[in-house]
Amino acid sequence: MRPALPLGAVWLDVATLAEASTGAVRCELSGESLAAVLESRAFVEAAVEKGQVIYGITTGFGALQLVHIPTAELGRLQHNLLVSHAVSTGDPLPREIVRAMLLLRAHSLSQGHSGVRPVLIQRLMELLHRDLVPLVPALGSVGASGDLSPLSHMALPLIGEGMLFHKGAYRPSAAVLEAEGLEPLVLEAKEGLALNNGTQFMTATAALLLERATRLARTADVVLALGLEALQGKSAAFDARVHALRPHHGQVDSAENVRRITQGSGRVDAQDSAHVRVQDSYSVRCAPQVHGACRDTFQRLRPTVECEMNAVTDNPLVFAQDGQVLSGGNFHGEPMAMALDFLKVALAELGSISERRTAKLLDASQSHGLPPFLVSRSGLNSGMMICQYTAAALVSKNKTLAHPDSVDSIPTSANQEDHVSMGANAALHAWEIAGHVGTVLAIELLAAHYGNRFRSGDPGRGSAAALLAVASCLDQEALRGDEVVDHDFRAEYHALKALIESGALLAAVEAEVGELR
Repeated sequence: MRPALPLGAVWLDVATLAEASTGAVRCELSGESLAAVLESRAFVEAAVEKGQVIYGITTGFGALQLVHIPTAELGRLQHNLLVSHAVSTGDPLPREIVRAMLLLRAHSLSQGHSGVRPVLIQRLMELLHRDLVPLVPALGSVGASGDLSPLSHMALPLIGEGMLFHKGAYRPSAAVLEAEGLEPLVLEAKEGLALNNGTQFMTATAALLLERATRLARTADVVLALGLEALQGKSAAFDARVHALRPHHGQVDSAENVRRITQGSGRVDAQDSAHVRVQDSYSVRCAPQVHGACRDTFQRLRPTVECEMNAVTDNPLVFAQDGQVLSGGNFHGEPMAMALDFLKVALAELGSISERRTAKLLDASQSHGLPPFLVSRSGLNSGMMICQYTAAALVSKNKTLAHPDSVDSIPTSANQEDHVSMGANAALHAWEIAGHVGTVLAIELLAAHYGNRFRSGDPGRGSAAALLAVASCLDQEALRGDEVVDHDFRAEYHALKALIESGALLAAVEAEVGELR
């Protein structure tokens, strides 16, 4: 059994969080973290007993900060906070995002600056251990004060409210807790605010997207290589000497990947007298530069996201050893909002150049000998003509979604919270863009597959492995001898999207040529 993650005492990285988001994960409070949590909690309880006025502990919230709350009602204040703030709408967030939110929230609270009891952290960890995932509607956060509404929905099951995913469906939390032998918690001073005041939705989404985006970028190199084979493209643009003169890491790695995948190809650089050319169009020739810029963007964002993953982002913050509770703005989502906006742009560009290569493969005037729309008896058959329309529609949609959310702000809470990040919208838009890019790459992959069927000569080693993986997903009844005819292309590119998203396409290629960069 894998050792448990010692929350509060370990630096979480993107890869660990992504792995943990796929299913049940074991966490624990280290002895050092437990001591810090207990010290922080003791300080809060002493402050309450002394009657100190502390925001969110003995006062109302936001614009209601001047309202004093009697000691007898402090627990009710925290309960009311979660219930009143859980007002998001829209479809449930993907469960992998919510799992990551649970882990990050527990990790933040474990650092001993939030003033909660250990039982609160242990219950968050228990939900993870048992894979009980709260229902969190997607829409409702403006990214400051943190992700208040999404985190409130995430925390409701701790008090027996809201919904949990249990045995294949969302069910009322109270019933699920009873079935699992767990008692709802009764919140005490500070604890509701500590649960819902933070950036964990934005941060969880950004972290998972970085892993997904990195995989999509490597996959884009594979798909590009297959298109290069089908187009009998020129290898010169991928020569290591070219990229050594402009050695951006992502560009160099992308070009190397294509060289390794196509090594030994009898199709790359092949041409007949009717289709002589010395260089390819930009979508092929400049692909390492574009893919590489996207890769470098993903890499530059990783330290920012990991810093936020390991941060304490609620308010106020407890510094027990200094005898102080300080109000600040760590909940403001601007770092994640800007990171997600950059991520959106880079993801959208991967899709944009992919669609252009698809169009080139389908256009007989540019595909150097391939039939129109990659189909036998073009005219009677339309082939993949409208698949490119779908790719174009998604790429256009991505341009709208890539508009920076972080430049927007609508004041909230009677203008007390007069500048917000809109980072949650950036997270949702980035997630949608990533899904679209997966589909656009799948359409290009399908076009490259059919294009290669019309070429003679052997593909490169990595290309052959990729084409074999693609063929195993497709309906072979659609092929009649050497003919390609009209059929359900949509089902095929959806099957290939699953091949891409699962990592199976990359795995097939890497089994042949080694790990791609």
